[in-house]
Amino acid sequence: MQKIRIGLLVAALFTAYTVIAVAKHLRVRTTGFDLGIFEQAVRGYAGGHAPLAPLKGPGVNLLGDHFHPILALLGPIYHVFPSPYTLLVAQAALFALSAVPVTRLAVLRLGTRGGLAIGAAYGLSWGIQQAAGFDFHEVCFAVPLLAFSLECLVHRRWGAAVAWAAPLVLVKEDLPLTVAAIGGYLILRGRRRFGLATVAGAVAAGLLIVVVVVPAFNTGGGYAYTSGGALLSGIPLKLLTLALLLLPTGFLAVRSPLLLLALPTLAWRFWADNPHYWGTRYHYSAVLMPIVFVALLDAPLALLDRFRRRLPYAALAFAVLLSAVLPLNALADPATWRRDPAATAVRQALRRIPDDARVAASNRLAPQLTARCEVYLFPFYPDATVRPEWVVVSDPPDTGLSPADRSRAALAALPGLGYRPVAAAGGVTLFTNGGPGRTGPVSARSAGGRPG
Repeated sequence: MQKIRIGLLVAALFTAYTVIAVAKHLRVRTTGFDLGIFEQAVRGYAGGHAPLAPLKGPGVNLLGDHFHPILALLGPIYHVFPSPYTLLVAQAALFALSAVPVTRLAVLRLGTRGGLAIGAAYGLSWGIQQAAGFDFHEVCFAVPLLAFSLECLVHRRWGAAVAWAAPLVLVKEDLPLTVAAIGGYLILRGRRRFGLATVAGAVAAGLLIVVVVVPAFNTGGGYAYTSGGALLSGIPLKLLTLALLLLPTGFLAVRSPLLLLALPTLAWRFWADNPHYWGTRYHYSAVLMPIVFVALLDAPLALLDRFRRRLPYAALAFAVLLSAVLPLNALADPATWRRDPAATAVRQALRRIPDDARVAASNRLAPQLTARCEVYLFPFYPDATVRPEWVVVSDPPDTGLSPADRSRAALAALPGLGYRPVAAAGGVTLFTNGGPGRTGPVSARSAGGRPG
């Protein structure tokens, strides 16, 4: 019976994550950065090719930006279902799957009702919601891997814990540090040789990835995310992030050494000079959620027994209340369940672009086209080297990745480049130059924006 209840909870979470992601895409609110670039990479894998992402720049191999070869696992699925929805549904499934070990452990420690409440609180936690509601990211693979590894650590199944954690090195280049932290935890628990071997293997993998592998695929021959030194900047925002991490657990998570596994992720984020990394938005905190909740469940049993009657429901109430300002609040918005005429008009206009065409598109229009076209980011393209036969722009200009002035200037320059408007609908204008795209030498530069 417990397995059925956990299964129903996971199914409910999967449905909720899927609805908000799919509805957002249907309403033309997903973006090229990042759903579009990840779809381009997975589309490459599905065709047996390199994960090229023209949205990042002509000829850009996404493995030269971040190291996430685990995305190749989606290639066969995408080959059968070539759509951005494939990525969004897969992400929803992986996030929902991560609730299995967390809930299973919670039921063991707190009983069925309390355990299910903690499982629901985890599934509704702000870090998971923010990730599920913001396009697609490779981190969706890391969350269940880490959750299963943490469950094994609590049960002292050391080999299984490392086996679950090892694939994290294929998810993103910062995660070998988390694997190394797991090795450090093994040392704390007396498994010195196994722990040291885990630390050594993780550090070696991380160095190989950052120093050798990523630069080999990068057009500039280096690794782009080395800037930092901002540890003392944005202190109020960083303190808010720390407080919100621990509040759902009533700060009891600090009683478990498992919480130390959050330090690598927090360290690189708070050290980086990109303010987007410091706060609670986007997908950056998703990997911290299983750490915090399992650390709660790893607290001393006497302490858990003292709060058994109140803590699970307080954690769930906190998650539900916070959901009012998080992506899942869209489930209560009638507009989520209605057809959007403006979005429909946009998709109809985009259907004028033939399959396999080359297109320069605004950020929010790009993922509507990446399944069937070669898409570049407007206003960075068209330029002297890349002249797609189609350009589609939003009005008002999309300012998510570039200033409005740059978009307006690029729009004003289109007639001089031979483009003429052929359709306008839903705040979108479609231009064409009337012929096949002309391309010069491949440019090494990449469109700017919020790093992934």
